[in-house]
Amino acid sequence: MCPVLCQAEKPVPGPGMGDFSYVGIDAILEQMRRKAMKQGFELNIMVVGQSGLGKSTLMNTLFKSKVSRKSVQATSQEKIPKTIHIKSVSHDIEEKGVRMKLTVIDTPGFGDQINNDNCWQPIMKFINAQYEQYLQEEININRKKRIPDSRVHCCIYFIPPTGHCLRPLDVEFMRRLSKVVNIVPVIAKADTLTLEERDFFKQKIREELRANGIDVYPQKEFDEDAEDRMINDKIREMIPFAVVGSDQEYQVNGRRLLGRKTKWGTIEVENIAHCEFAYLRDLLIRTHMENIKDITSSIHYEVYRVRRLNENNTAVAHANGLTQHHMTSHEM
Repeated sequence: MCPVLCQAEKPVPGPGMGDFSYVGIDAILEQMRRKAMKQGFELNIMVVGQSGLGKSTLMNTLFKSKVSRKSVQATSQEKIPKTIHIKSVSHDIEEKGVRMKLTVIDTPGFGDQINNDNCWQPIMKFINAQYEQYLQEEININRKKRIPDSRVHCCIYFIPPTGHCLRPLDVEFMRRLSKVVNIVPVIAKADTLTLEERDFFKQKIREELRANGIDVYPQKEFDEDAEDRMINDKIREMIPFAVVGSDQEYQVNGRRLLGRKTKWGTIEVENIAHCEFAYLRDLLIRTHMENIKDITSSIHYEVYRVRRLNENNTAVAHANGLTQHHMTSHEM
């Protein structure tokens, strides 16, 4: 045989080639990475808050591109809707070879009416509709190899920077929705508050969340181990994040940065001395994105799935009981 073929048949050196005890289990990580890179990732984020709190700007800032609904579908003069219209827009984002389908779900009209009673209901209905859609795909006999995931993974709730306390609307929304979706509360336009006002407001909000039994993300009961608890406790101490959004670039001391220019100077969006945007970004994208999706799937969706299947079983049992009773009556 030719020397070239002989060389080709030699095993390719790998980790532990000289180690008799090496099995190769650590190669699973590389297999998972390759599979994930091929499939890409999905993230569905809902933004909720009254008009003028910078929801669209914050989303554009988070992903450093025009991903908000207004950036894509805006009209010259968008009127405040009389009812809540839930609208979503999807984007395919790629960074360093990693692909992600991002869907931003906006809720124009929320909290903008004179009477805001039950304005959380259309949002609850939408979230449950996505669970139902996933459930129906899941129970199909010939289901898809990969079910499209439109479930809401995270809801960013924008609190107006009043500096005083939560409004009844804020409490009611978070109390009800925290049972069906991961809620991350943020203080919008935090640069309108002094540092002292901001700290007081954050502390007041945390107290009100505890008093009303509102469990926002990351939920303490879902911490997996002591290391998780230690990391998440630090995040829980910072909730709600006091954020500033901006998609405007400025040069400051020779550096390009996102910020808001005022006559007193430039508020740097990613500077933790100026606001807590960087902590929010890290939580949603860099450290906890997969955990947020896991809790959506294994906790929130699972609760919905069990309830719906129990309802179906009860309905079937009731129908069977009626049929049996009808047949017995005829026999008599």
